[in-house]
Amino acid sequence: MRPLVATEQLRHSISSGQFPPGQKLNETDLAATLGISRNTLRESFATLTSQGILTYIPNRGVFISSPTLSQMRDIYISRAHLEPAALLWGDHLDAAALDTIVSTAEAALAAGDFHAVADANQLFHRQVVDASGSDISNEFMSRILALMRLAFLGISEHMPDFHAEFVAQNRHVADLVAANDRPRAADTLRSYLLQTRERLASFLTEDPVYGA
Repeated sequence: MRPLVATEQLRHSISSGQFPPGQKLNETDLAATLGISRNTLRESFATLTSQGILTYIPNRGVFISSPTLSQMRDIYISRAHLEPAALLWGDHLDAAALDTIVSTAEAALAAGDFHAVADANQLFHRQVVDASGSDISNEFMSRILALMRLAFLGISEHMPDFHAEFVAQNRHVADLVAANDRPRAADTLRSYLLQTRERLASFLTEDPVYGA
């Protein structure tokens, strides 16, 4: 397996919630699980560390990052620019796909499956950015979604239904897109993102904790 493929596979595992923030990664076990050499895994570690998804601590090892409040606030500022722009000007905006994703989230919420709600929420925002038709934007979104999932995993330990309120917000945006009201959809999404940014102060700190 090439390093780029291994990196994407590991990042996908992180963004899907398979690793908790602060967890130490065992190089031997993870290489065996992914079916790659330890040298290839180390290249992936270096890439994901440069992206902030992993953290290297000298004499201790490589850990899944535990995002800080300032990091998440910065991410939300970036998203508040990127995602509304994709809604407003994207040439590949797919209203039907957004509607399907929100319907999946609504069904998961009704069933009390908050992990599935979180998955659908990430997919919704990934679909929004995909409207841009930009590989660079999609790559950037993959990176920040992995970091966001790590932050939200920590929050969900204390508030399992944290993502529940996003379902109605996403429905509102999807309905505006379906009505071909892109300006309102973009403004609404930007408002939601900035509101969430301010709420994070109640859940995150500047002092990440890493395992032994």
